[in-house]
Amino acid sequence: MRILILNGPNLNLLGRREPEIYGQDSMETLLGRLRAAYPDVELEYAQSNSEGVLIDHLQEAGYRCDGIVFNAGAYTHTSVALHDAIKAIPAPVVEIHISNVHTREAFRRVSMISPACCGVICGFGLDSYRLGIEALRARLQK
Repeated sequence: MRILILNGPNLNLLGRREPEIYGQDSMETLLGRLRAAYPDVELEYAQSNSEGVLIDHLQEAGYRCDGIVFNAGAYTHTSVALHDAIKAIPAPVVEIHISNVHTREAFRRVSMISPACCGVICGFGLDSYRLGIEALRARLQK
């Protein structure tokens, strides 16, 4: 099984950016833990601060990977283009968020990509990524 973990803007700063919201672990640390926990899953990782690059990753991985765990960051709330890219690919996409977006600013409570995703996980810190992988595994093993 091959799963892409895809992160959007500012998530390259995990471990340094607002640790009270996003935690103190870097994505590299998290990836090491996830790869150790799922040796039977080929976990790929990509991150970009650019909407167009994220679309390119979705289009490429959406035909090559079995599923995608996607934290679109702030683009979650603004990007019809990401919504359309998710709809255009066969791989299921799980939208994830580290924080509980529903307890934050009002603009974070609206997701442009949720209707295109097979599910949404939010509010479990970096464990949201593991839960996204679990959701994809369960869906794909049916």
